Amino acid sequence: MGKTLIAYFSKAGENNVNGDIINLPKGNTEIAAEYIKEFIPDADMFKIDPVEPMPESYEDCFAKAKVDQSANMRPEIKNCPESIDEYDTVYLGGPNYIETYPMAMFTFLEKFNWEGKTIKPFITHEGSSFGRAIDDITEICKGAEIKEGLSIHGADVRGFKIYIKRWIRQ
Repeated sequence: MGKTLIAYFSKAGENNVNGDIINLPKGNTEIAAEYIKEFIPDADMFKIDPVEPMPESYEDCFAKAKVDQSANMRPEIKNCPESIDEYDTVYLGGPNYIETYPMAMFTFLEKFNWEGKTIKPFITHEGSSFGRAIDDITEICKGAEIKEGLSIHGADVRGFKIYIKRWIRQ
């Protein structure tokens, strides 16, 4: 049996939390990823971290996400693994940036062959759930089995630990 990877994108700093702009010391998706790691201690973690970071301010981040998505950009990411061949299962998480995952996640996804892998997607959001993210990863990750995802209201992530544990066991 192969290994498990938790690959995620998360942004600390200014975030939308229940309609208010709040400065978060740690991004909601990173908190969810850490919970997954707690329940799967032998899993490896990889933070999908763009070389050019997203702007600190929420407004500027939203504007950049919109431009990146409109241009179908693939931002370069730091320390990307050369291969994911050793992994059978990948927990894939990110925030909902305008109805899908951030574009840096697509850079990560398009780098690898997903044939025979299992992807368990999770997303943090403030009301928009997955949007079209599942359709997008299904299109990119040909040959992968996409399991039922977990949609996490970002403002409630700290209270989601038990739901994350149940979802992992599915």
